Amino acid sequence: MIRILIADDEDMIRSALAALLRLEDDFEVVAECRDGEEAVAEAVRLRPTVCLLDLEMPGLDGVDAAARIRRQAGSRCVVVTRHARPGVLRRALSAGVDGFLPKSRRAQDVAQVIRDVAAGRRYVDPEIAADALTDERSPLTDRELDVLRAGARGETIAEIAATLHLSPGTVRNHVSAVLGKLGLATRQQAAILARERGWI
Repeated sequence: MIRILIADDEDMIRSALAALLRLEDDFEVVAECRDGEEAVAEAVRLRPTVCLLDLEMPGLDGVDAAARIRRQAGSRCVVVTRHARPGVLRRALSAGVDGFLPKSRRAQDVAQVIRDVAAGRRYVDPEIAADALTDERSPLTDRELDVLRAGARGETIAEIAATLHLSPGTVRNHVSAVLGKLGLATRQQAAILARERGWI
């Protein structure tokens, strides 16, 4: 039996996906979580075989949740998203994610990916993988991307600093470097550009 944890902040999608996966004879949905922090806690408690994580969740996103779950619970992780961009794929693979697929895939496809990942294989949506081979690389460092990601919802410099365990001055230096590299005037413009190009 493949034990599955589902994490998605959209109640309708999470419950619908759980209902569909429960129809499969070899699946047991052991937890439904509303955010990344809850997913990590439940994964540590329940040790599911596979965690199916939405990329964009409040607080801890799917990629960061997957990295913590792999370290703390040893479960395999699949990230699903409606924003399946090459840059996000690279970040997910760097974090050790075992599967990555867009939400546009059929429920049967999701079930097969879960079986493949549970069997020890890795899955990346072929269209996203092909895009990643030709996609423009980010000129920003990993830490500069962290700063943009942490401030993508309008967080203040102090809030970004607290999230990343940096000083506010260091965050300002990273923001200044980002704006210089991208030739933009504001951090908000940089975050929008980074999202559009799939860097964060």
